[in-house]
Amino acid sequence: MFYDLNIAFLNLFGNLTIAKIEILVSIFSAAFFGLVIRLALGLSKQNWVKTYHNTLTFILLPVITFIITSLISNNIALSIGMVGALSIVRFRNPVKNPFELVMYFGLITLGIASSIKILWGFLLTGFISFVIIFMHFLDIILQKFNKKLFNFSFEEANLNYVADIQTSEIISNLEKNSLMINFNYDFEKKIYNYRLGSNKKNDIVDIIENLNKKNIININYSNL
Repeated sequence: MFYDLNIAFLNLFGNLTIAKIEILVSIFSAAFFGLVIRLALGLSKQNWVKTYHNTLTFILLPVITFIITSLISNNIALSIGMVGALSIVRFRNPVKNPFELVMYFGLITLGIASSIKILWGFLLTGFISFVIIFMHFLDIILQKFNKKLFNFSFEEANLNYVADIQTSEIISNLEKNSLMINFNYDFEKKIYNYRLGSNKKNDIVDIIENLNKKNIININYSNL
């Protein structure tokens, strides 16, 4: 009898060990996948991702998503409760462009894929990294023939001078300006957000000096 109990205990302990190893492998794989995408973006000169906060976001977000997905996958009641809890959490930092939002969605999908099968996470990471690097080098090749594949939306990270302008009313001069990178309206705060970018400091300074200051709420500069 004791022999049978020992065998059962050893089998249980062995299964638990294998399960824990699989979880650890999946966790580190999810973090590695996020890091690979972060390196691919850095290679394609997307300098916005090179900060400390963005680097950790790319590493931690897939892991956090993996843990959440693993916890709620087999428990309907916990899934409903988790959805309610997560609905309280919102990103307060405004997304600068659709590409940044796609990257966040991709990181979340990596975490979900890793919780199901690591192969899916590997394939998704490879595809995202390939597209990012391929499009970057394609743009470099076209520039040698005096052609451009992208406008400011993709080259935003390469701009030396950027200004974020918050206004209480729409400013038509900013909307029609050729240096406009992004525009959005914050319905909660009722604020218009304009982002201008240029490789020349004077271009940004001249635009700001000619603005009607009574409609300006805040102006943030980068490298000015």
